[in-house]
Amino acid sequence: MDWLTGPLEYGFFRHGLVVAVAAGALCGLIGTFVVLRGMSYLGHGLSHSVFGAAAVGSAVGANYYATAGVWSVATAVIIGRISRHRVLRPDAVIGVVTTASFAVGVATLARWGQARRSLDAVLFGSILGVSTTDVIVVVVLATGTALVVAARYRDLLFTAFDPEVARVAGVPTGRLDDLLMVLLGLAVLGTMQVVGAVLVSAMLVIPAATARLLTHRFGFMLVGSTAFGALAGGTGLMTAYHLDVPSGAAITLVAAAGFVAAALASRLRP
Repeated sequence: MDWLTGPLEYGFFRHGLVVAVAAGALCGLIGTFVVLRGMSYLGHGLSHSVFGAAAVGSAVGANYYATAGVWSVATAVIIGRISRHRVLRPDAVIGVVTTASFAVGVATLARWGQARRSLDAVLFGSILGVSTTDVIVVVVLATGTALVVAARYRDLLFTAFDPEVARVAGVPTGRLDDLLMVLLGLAVLGTMQVVGAVLVSAMLVIPAATARLLTHRFGFMLVGSTAFGALAGGTGLMTAYHLDVPSGAAITLVAAAGFVAAALASRLRP
């Protein structure tokens, strides 16, 4: 049992484990709506936006969460509102806005030098950079998101499956879209430190896709995706510690292995 309890002797690992589990659960929860609404590319794009914000904030010495938080939420809402006009397809809007944000970050680093906060951690994730502040932020984000989803469960369910009918029925689909975009932006922000920008989109998709293979009921999918995301986060971080590999890669590979197992199980069901 030393392989399981040994890493818990270190404070940095305990912090990282809490963040990994909370971030995995958060991604699984929000990822349910991402998968059902075909928004997988948005998670990938927002991670690039947050990288740009992190680069700019670090270069000028600003707080990571303040800079990246405002940037990610603003980017998500802008994308959502432009997409609703239906002049351009959502993927085109995502491509323009998020790549521009990424380019701003790259240009800032080239002009003003290396960032103070390690961008390797932002790109690939790192348990070594997890602080008490990171733990508090991610746990608060995960808890707050769960409460919001619980409070607006019926409307979010209706909008996820049939937004046109929901709009006719009087559901404020525009405001719900903005709310979902804000939650998605915050989820990306809170997950970056452990999973990294390169792989955050995978954690927004894989747990929900895995749950979708095992159930057709929205409630079960929501709970299953959240639980699987948390499990993948904790197991992946333990694997990263023992194999000495980046936490983001390990968490993603563990989640992918679960997806393969679920795919095989779904094929064997009568």
